[in-house]
Amino acid sequence: MPVPADWYPHRRPDGEGVGWIVPDGEGFQAVDLLGRTIGPTSVDWLAAEVLLEERGIGYLADRYTLRLPDGTERSVRIAEVSSEGISVVADEFGIASAVGAVHEHFRLPFPAPEELQIIT
Repeated sequence: MPVPADWYPHRRPDGEGVGWIVPDGEGFQAVDLLGRTIGPTSVDWLAAEVLLEERGIGYLADRYTLRLPDGTERSVRIAEVSSEGISVVADEFGIASAVGAVHEHFRLPFPAPEELQIIT
């Protein structure tokens, strides 16, 4: 899905994109790089900026669970994120970080589907 025209990109002071600020009624909502709303909705612009900057991009390096169409779950890590889609790689036993390892890749739509959940 292309990013809607009314999604305003937000960047940290160092220029790194951290998400979008999206109109929501009389206020705004913060949307992270996975296309998911974070924090409360209908906040003012500055509050949306703070939510995005506090969230940062570190969550992209976390481990996730991907529920496959057959109902099984796979441990994955995010390899690439864009508004054109999200790529994740299987990460059983930390294999995603092993140099030379063969990785099973999965391509997901943007925004990230509910089947992709962070491991807490």
